[in-house]
Amino acid sequence: MFLLYEYDIFWAFLIISSVIPILAFLISGVLAPIRKGPEKLSSYESGIEPMGDAWLQFRIRYYMFALVFVVFDVETVFLYPWAMSFDVLGISVFIEAFIFVLILIVGSVYAWRKGALEWS
Repeated sequence: MFLLYEYDIFWAFLIISSVIPILAFLISGVLAPIRKGPEKLSSYESGIEPMGDAWLQFRIRYYMFALVFVVFDVETVFLYPWAMSFDVLGISVFIEAFIFVLILIVGSVYAWRKGALEWS
């Protein structure tokens, strides 16, 4: 039989951490003043009068660099626990991590050769 009382702290934390943001949104929705006007509907530019259209199209290069950053950031997240317990895990996990890093290196070399990392 599955014993649920062992997870009481987990369920209490889950419920409390779900209720607090919901209450914050509900309270702010009830207490916030609702004023619609031209000032409220204009875009905000750090207190300066907005110039031009609020819609700007960014170059795809920004997204490519962000994607490369996220890939290597996730790589770090996966490799850090492995590095901390390297002596316990053994050689098979070393080979798996080596293959993982090798796949990332091949991907970054491919992106480099295709010109995805060039700014101009």
